[in-house]
Amino acid sequence: MRDGVGAGTSEAQFVRRVLIVIALVALALLAWMLRSILLMVFGAVVVATLFRAFAEAIGRWTRLPPNLSLLLSVLIVATVIGSAGALFGGQIIAQAEGLSEAIPKAWESLKQRLAGFGLGGQLDQLTGTASKGGGMASTLGSFAMSLGGGLTDALLIVVGGIFLAAQPAFYRTGLIKLVPDGKRDLFANALEESGQALKLWLKAQLLTMLIIGVLTGLGLWLIGVPSALALGLLAALLEFIPFVGPILAAVPAVLLALAIDPQLALWTVGLYVVIQQIEGYALSPLIQQWAVDLPGAILIFSLIAFGTLFGALGIVFAAPLTVVCYVLVKRLYVRETLHTETPIPGEEKV
Repeated sequence: MRDGVGAGTSEAQFVRRVLIVIALVALALLAWMLRSILLMVFGAVVVATLFRAFAEAIGRWTRLPPNLSLLLSVLIVATVIGSAGALFGGQIIAQAEGLSEAIPKAWESLKQRLAGFGLGGQLDQLTGTASKGGGMASTLGSFAMSLGGGLTDALLIVVGGIFLAAQPAFYRTGLIKLVPDGKRDLFANALEESGQALKLWLKAQLLTMLIIGVLTGLGLWLIGVPSALALGLLAALLEFIPFVGPILAAVPAVLLALAIDPQLALWTVGLYVVIQQIEGYALSPLIQQWAVDLPGAILIFSLIAFGTLFGALGIVFAAPLTVVCYVLVKRLYVRETLHTETPIPGEEKV
């Protein structure tokens, strides 16, 4: 009798474990299928963190309640963007249109110059323009289509971020409830620390983007490169992407300068190199004193990993994702599992 009961219990435990494994595998597959949406949710968290940080600053200055401070922060951001669009929008659009017309011409000019040295065919093979048929025009068309989809995703991320910022405690509590009861306090602390580190990193990154954009736009204007305002704005936006962003920002400026004069192209390359040296050896060390200092090797490999997993959107959010993962690994694994003391980024900078 006991043997029968024991056998039944063992069989029930085995079935339960199999069902748990199947459920975990199904959950992992579902997460993989929805990875793009999950990344957009994280993007909304980043936007919400920005709005909450701005709202907290407004609350300290005005003594307004949190909800009114958040509403005021959203209105101020929308007003600043709208005012900037009204003041500089026409000029930026005109310069962007000029860029869209000038870059293909600059590309053809580069091909002709290289053809004079017998390198035109090698350039076509390198870029694939000879086999794709349509060359730069088809590339720009594909880029325009992806840009339209990216703008839609960006709008959804911003709207989602506003909703998250309006009720952060509600969503945070719901997330914590998914964790077993004995680990909820630990998970709540880890979320708090990762959120603080993310906020500090975003503040530092926005300041860096502003300085890089101003330096780039001003420098290009001084050396005589057209569309300096649009190129400076592009440099500021792409500065959000580590390592790859500055290179992508320099390409259209160098092509545009090359179409005018090879010597101007050299000056343009030198300008971007100097600005990146200023950022790497002066700007970043100063800012990272009160922000989050990520090891370069971790950042570059995470850029590759998240780009492989999530595509272009993964590259855009690779750095903030790395900040959050870096803090969670240190807090939940190194400290709690390995019982090894380690500094948490931003822990003493609250």
